[in-house]
Amino acid sequence: MTNKDPNEAWKNENVVDRRSGVDRRDMQAPGEGGSGLERRRGPGRRLSDFTKAAEEGELTQEQFLFVAAIDAFKRANHKTFPAWTDVLEVIRLLGYRKTMPLELNLSNVEDWTEAADAPSKVRSITHDKAA
Repeated sequence: MTNKDPNEAWKNENVVDRRSGVDRRDMQAPGEGGSGLERRRGPGRRLSDFTKAAEEGELTQEQFLFVAAIDAFKRANHKTFPAWTDVLEVIRLLGYRKTMPLELNLSNVEDWTEAADAPSKVRSITHDKAA
């Protein structure tokens, strides 16, 4: 029988001792970069004014327009939970276009831009003529 440190069994390379002062939430796996979409908060990480105002019920004009458009889509199409393609359709019909390069770090995605006055391309020509 060998005399082993009783704490030895609990040691693991993936475990961070909280007494060391290292916050495990700040650690990233090797080769894993942040996407720019992380919203986890903690010390020194504040909500943006854009998000804070919305969470407090004070929507900007842009946020209110988006919420109203999604609500109208849901009522018109009898959908409680629109699909992401539905949300993108509404966004494009509101006039939004991809005119700027990404500000995010997304893997396996090719960035692109389009002209600000590009058509939405979410409705077929026959549908538009019937409306």
